[in-house]
Amino acid sequence: MILSFRRKAMPDTIGALYGAIVAQARAPAFYADYGVPDTVEGRFDLLILHVALFFRRAREEGESLRAVGQGVFDRFCLDMDHGLREIGISDTSLAKKMQKIGEAFYGRAAAYDKALGQADGAMLAAALGRNVFGVQTAPHEAPAVRRLAHYVRAAAEDLSGQASDAIAAGAVSFPDPRAIEAY
Repeated sequence: MILSFRRKAMPDTIGALYGAIVAQARAPAFYADYGVPDTVEGRFDLLILHVALFFRRAREEGESLRAVGQGVFDRFCLDMDHGLREIGISDTSLAKKMQKIGEAFYGRAAAYDKALGQADGAMLAAALGRNVFGVQTAPHEAPAVRRLAHYVRAAAEDLSGQASDAIAAGAVSFPDPRAIEAY
């Protein structure tokens, strides 16, 4: 009986977590105030960013949140698969498109993770400038890039402070992007 309940609860938990991540990535402030391009690519990059931040938090905890992190990543992949099918990508092209999405996720997640490990914000700004804004030169000088870098650091710190049992139960939150000042 308990195992049956947990199997039903896990999809609900994953759905709640992924829903919170998607809602945060779609927050209008990123597009209106931060200048993230309101395009398919801009929205995709913000979704990857927030999934990567969540995935990073789940990894911090070790085994206790590993299944939850994997579940959120699987849900992300399923969402991408559905989105590609909705725009008419055929089954024959789908595997290659999904491979590119996986490569984009892992490449960006590794870049953000490495940059968050540095005290200096230049590496994070460069990664965000390149991936989210398409800025190749001196991205740390762009106010929008610097502001997003400050948001990402605040979000990573906020996620690290959230209780693992709350996350495992499907509750996760991110800082209000409007509250992060431009620098």
